[in-house]
Amino acid sequence: MKTLELRDKTNEELQSLLLEELRSQFNLRMRKGTGQLDKPSEIKKTRRNIAKIYTILNENKASSNKEKT
Repeated sequence: MKTLELRDKTNEELQSLLLEELRSQFNLRMRKGTGQLDKPSEIKKTRRNIAKIYTILNENKASSNKEKT
């Protein structure tokens, strides 16, 4: 997932994408615990995607607060 793609999305779309990534992260952790995880690198990718989404959401929030004042 590219950062530029995330910047084009609305906050509602980012929230739904975040929820989807968090669910994916949970499922990956469960599969890791049971020994069924084929690609351990997926956990790292998912964690970084979540961080990107949080960063974009915080930037959007900061810019909207700045515009109000």
